[in-house]
Amino acid sequence: MFATILAASILIPTADPAAPLFTESFDDAQLDSRGWYDLTGTRIVGDAKAGKGCIEYEWVDGGGNTKGSSPMRRLFEPTDRVYLRYYLKLSKGWGWSRHSYHPHLSHFMTTENGRWHGPAASHLTTYTEPVGGRLRLALQDIQNKDARHGLTQGPLKGGYNAQVFDSKEELFDDDQWYLVEAYFQLNTLDLAADKPNRDGIVRGWLDGKVVVEATDVVLRSTDFPNMRFNQFLLMPYFGPGLLPHPQKLWIDELAVGVERPK
Repeated sequence: MFATILAASILIPTADPAAPLFTESFDDAQLDSRGWYDLTGTRIVGDAKAGKGCIEYEWVDGGGNTKGSSPMRRLFEPTDRVYLRYYLKLSKGWGWSRHSYHPHLSHFMTTENGRWHGPAASHLTTYTEPVGGRLRLALQDIQNKDARHGLTQGPLKGGYNAQVFDSKEELFDDDQWYLVEAYFQLNTLDLAADKPNRDGIVRGWLDGKVVVEATDVVLRSTDFPNMRFNQFLLMPYFGPGLLPHPQKLWIDELAVGVERPK
């Protein structure tokens, strides 16, 4: 873990690869003053994992969008690998979508898309989220359907594509804090042969235990030799008709870096 999680978001030079690119403790609602943008509301409540508060997201009806706190984004220094950690708590009586997908929760996007581009149809979006009690790490690149080398995350199915990595077991229960960690590393490219190398990494931990791991992943093709991760999105969302009943979740002590601290 990071030795210290500060209340403010902090840009830190990456000379030390274990140093975070930014941290956020959600102790107050002044997130726009700390580099967060594309947000319209913030609800900070007590009963945090640490510090004075945590951010609360609430669903109150059959819609997929949250109340109280809105989706938000944060840019960071471009990097070919990225590490994420935060504490997550699901409300008592939490219900799943009853499908093999949703809710969405947190994402990384890359320099191949602009700072306002949506996560659902991009050149590459990562997903870190709890689905049906399992920790899911996933990838999509729908926007590449007309690129020279096409899609890298599987064929389109009903307008979307995805490469999905789930924990083997159901891990999440309601009304308790969990430490969620994820790591994504872009694969290298054989530019001379015009092909990707199968050496990308997708890895996830829950409460310090590795529960998702793949080390032979293709995340990009040679169409995007300059692709780097540079944007984090916190966007809890249930698709239309997938919310089982009104409920909440909370996020606390979030950090983004380039390596998992030892």
